[in-house]
Amino acid sequence: MRLTLDDDQQDLAEAVTRLVRRRADTLDLRASIASDRGYDDVLWTTLCDQIGAAALAIPEEDGGAGFTLLETLVVAERLGAGLTPGPLLGSAVLAAQAVLLAAGPADRARLLPALAEGRTIGTLAWADRQGRWRTDGSDVVAGRTGDEWLLSGTATLALDGAEAELLLVVADTPDGVGLFEVATTAVGLVRTATPALDPTLRFATLTLDRTPATALTTDAAAALARLRDVAAVAVTALQVGAAEAALGRTVDYLTGRVQFGRPLGSFQALKHRLADLFVQVESARSMFLAAAWAAAHDPADLPFRAACAKAWCSEAFTAVAAEMVQMHGGIAITWEHDAHLYFKRAHATAQLFGTAREHRRRLLRHV
Repeated sequence: MRLTLDDDQQDLAEAVTRLVRRRADTLDLRASIASDRGYDDVLWTTLCDQIGAAALAIPEEDGGAGFTLLETLVVAERLGAGLTPGPLLGSAVLAAQAVLLAAGPADRARLLPALAEGRTIGTLAWADRQGRWRTDGSDVVAGRTGDEWLLSGTATLALDGAEAELLLVVADTPDGVGLFEVATTAVGLVRTATPALDPTLRFATLTLDRTPATALTTDAAAALARLRDVAAVAVTALQVGAAEAALGRTVDYLTGRVQFGRPLGSFQALKHRLADLFVQVESARSMFLAAAWAAAHDPADLPFRAACAKAWCSEAFTAVAAEMVQMHGGIAITWEHDAHLYFKRAHATAQLFGTAREHRRRLLRHV
């Protein structure tokens, strides 16, 4: 296990940071959120063309760059630092990994090259009506009429699901849980955008009523178990990047803001609070890197590492975001300041792919 980035991965992180900052001079975060797709499609295209962001974890034989999930998670961490919206989590991680883990060679060759280019956005409709990402099924049921599969039911919290061009749906079959592809123009399909606490994340609810579908597999339970862990680690990447950025912005504010004739950051009580936050952020980074390494190189250790990381990083980021609001004072509760965006990202990602309590329960079962 390695808890630091090598030189190439560090260069990758710096390249992503430079691209995000350069593009922010043209289209800032709020303008990206307000756009039709909810993210800066020029930045996304640039990340895919110049860095291969969507292709990093896809094998070369399937049209990808042939790296590992660790490199994709490095990109996610840097995007998380700026709260940069985009389809990396929903398309390049969830949809692409679902195809890689569950589909056969022919379907991988058909679907993955377009996802790797980043010009086709995929979504995975998996969560049930209670917002649970189950590995034993979903609220969508698949039945056969002759040689045709028909899906009926509802899937919630599909990332970028309202605009995605590739729709993947988890559904119960008579033989077990399956993974299906649904055409965007299929009969009986309704996609409804779902308002989210975090405006940088876009969700949709997919309702299917005897909707024709193509089966990628009818035995996806093992693939979904691994995918849930991969998704949890990807969320911790977003959390660690954002927590580090929020802490950095808070330190900058306290060192520049003068009150009672001295910088606020010089008061010992605030120094102690910042020191505690620093320990939480650095611990979260170590947890994330351990889980990212397991996702890329040690599948047997992944369930344990993913549960540890998701539980710790969720609570660490929530603590940093709350203190960011407190230490910025009145300015932090204005719409113009970004503190509320970090606060919303912290609470939203704490729920994605399992809460800290759920993952601690998984740890107890593991032990």
